[in-house]
Amino acid sequence: MHDSVTVHMAAPPQKIWELLSDVTRIGRYSPETFEAEWLDGATGPAVGARFRGHVKRNGRGPTYWTTCTVTASEPGREFAFGVGSSTNPLNVWRYQLVPKGDGTDVTESFALAHKWPMRVYWALLGWARGRTNRNGMRTTLERIKAEVE
Repeated sequence: MHDSVTVHMAAPPQKIWELLSDVTRIGRYSPETFEAEWLDGATGPAVGARFRGHVKRNGRGPTYWTTCTVTASEPGREFAFGVGSSTNPLNVWRYQLVPKGDGTDVTESFALAHKWPMRVYWALLGWARGRTNRNGMRTTLERIKAEVE
């Protein structure tokens, strides 16, 4: 109930981190989440900060807002957020940045909560959603790469 995609980018980790941790830019990169905004007076990626994302599931719909909470925010290294409850998220999305050669290996990943409804969902539809998530992560990272290089 998790997967990841890694793309090498010829750019320093800090430059990449600044783009992917600014959730107000997500619509430029994600094929599903087309806009996001910070909530409760938050203005940037601090642990505990909340934002909401406007999602068009599978690029077709349904369209809905989802609330997220930043769970990791280490400039130049990691940015992660949980979807749903701040104390018990249904899904955690994570970006990890590792300097390598002429740039940075950037890994985007997701991990679904180990709850029985999520396990049933993954058992029945995981093959399709997993493929969609992998394609979406690759698209997101390739769009970030195009901007930073």
